[in-house]
Amino acid sequence: MKRSKKAIYDFYLSQTARINNWDLVDLSAPGVVGEYLKDKSREDLYRLADSSLLWEQRIAVVSTYILIKNHDFIDILALSERLLHHKHDLMQKAVGWMLREMGKRDKDLLVQFLEKRCKVMPRTMLRYAIEKFPEEERREFMKR
Repeated sequence: MKRSKKAIYDFYLSQTARINNWDLVDLSAPGVVGEYLKDKSREDLYRLADSSLLWEQRIAVVSTYILIKNHDFIDILALSERLLHHKHDLMQKAVGWMLREMGKRDKDLLVQFLEKRCKVMPRTMLRYAIEKFPEEERREFMKR
């Protein structure tokens, strides 16, 4: 079983040029990449995040969904920092979405992250991250 998960993971990462739209990434990356990396080194996430290919960058971020569901927030925080100034809205949305997922499990940690960065992060990323906050709190963050 472990060997087949590794084979699927390796095959997936060898085919990233074909995983070339947001719905393919969002539907496959958490279950293939995130699930495989739960108990392994996460260096591939950072290699993907540093790629020049948008879809590899999105794979890195969206893969953290499985980790976030397991209350493992280290990688989404590090990747969010690394991709904080990304110009593409599909990456801003992905980072904001994963931050929001983290915030569902640890709102204080999300608020700490946002308080330090909300003035410099793209508005799209911020809007996605605070989507579930009460309206007044959302307005406060958007004003900053």
